[in-house]
Amino acid sequence: MRLVRVIAVLAALVAVAAFLTLGWMDQYMQAPLPVAQTTTFEVRKGSTLTTVARELEARGALRHPRVWVWNARRQGLASSIHAGEYRIEPGTTPGNLLDMLVKGVVILRELTIVEGSTFQDLMRALEAHPAIDHQLQGLDAAGVMARLGADGLHPEGRFFPDTYRFAAGTSDLEILRQAHQQLKQRLAAAWQARDTSVPLASDYEALILASIVEKESALPVERPRVAGVFVRRLRKGMRLQSDPTVIYGLGQSYDGNIRRRDLRTDNRYNTYTRAGLPPTPIALPGEAALQAATRPDDSGALYFVATGEPDGSHYFSATLTEHNAAVVRFLKKRRARMAAPQGGQ
Repeated sequence: MRLVRVIAVLAALVAVAAFLTLGWMDQYMQAPLPVAQTTTFEVRKGSTLTTVARELEARGALRHPRVWVWNARRQGLASSIHAGEYRIEPGTTPGNLLDMLVKGVVILRELTIVEGSTFQDLMRALEAHPAIDHQLQGLDAAGVMARLGADGLHPEGRFFPDTYRFAAGTSDLEILRQAHQQLKQRLAAAWQARDTSVPLASDYEALILASIVEKESALPVERPRVAGVFVRRLRKGMRLQSDPTVIYGLGQSYDGNIRRRDLRTDNRYNTYTRAGLPPTPIALPGEAALQAATRPDDSGALYFVATGEPDGSHYFSATLTEHNAAVVRFLKKRRARMAAPQGGQ
């Protein structure tokens, strides 16, 4: 009987100790970490929770790392953590931290693809971003498209301008894949909702026209009018006479100035010397340009020229006489601006 009582007492003591221990562990998981200011850390691919715990302890951001790991194992979460960069704010608890790692609440970086930029601009932006895993270095445009599973497609215009958020270590290929898929979806939607009277034979022709519209005007309100001018010119068999197509055709030889000889020198992108649309897009068009190309206005204008105002607006004309007068006004305004004394001189 005495032995039974001793065993019972010991069992009770063990139970009490276990209860107290579990209670302390629960309190530990809910108490703030010893972090006085926002700190970041990285969980590298292949890292175990034990490795993460040791690194956080070494940085003074986690007390009792074994207890933290044991709690994770007790919940079956120790092998469920995600790699990436994380942010610990003051007040974060060990429980919050474990939850972040399991859910993969990583710090997101950003890359903005600018409307009207080119494929080359996009590739330079990807290459310069320090948080991106560069897997496409050394590949030409054809090689990049092949890696995307779009072998044989010309890359210009095939990526949607937007701000893309991603975890550090995301590959340039993955970001391009997202932008390419986004463009396909936006273009398909615009083409589906198009004005069927628009003289475009395919969604690719709509993409080409949208890229020209994107380069011709930075004002969203003007884009349907610009598209309307080009659509009416296509209907009448008039040449588009778009300076941005000529500039694109000049490539690396373009020095910032477009000259009369450039307009007269034929190449496959010169819409002064060739009728119809150029063979490919000339830039990455945004949503407004896609909508304008597929649903242009019907105002009747056949010409447009810059007003010379700081907002980058244009004057639209239905007749050549009216257009020539607008050109004269623009040239006068430009000469006056160039002749005006510069501030501080």
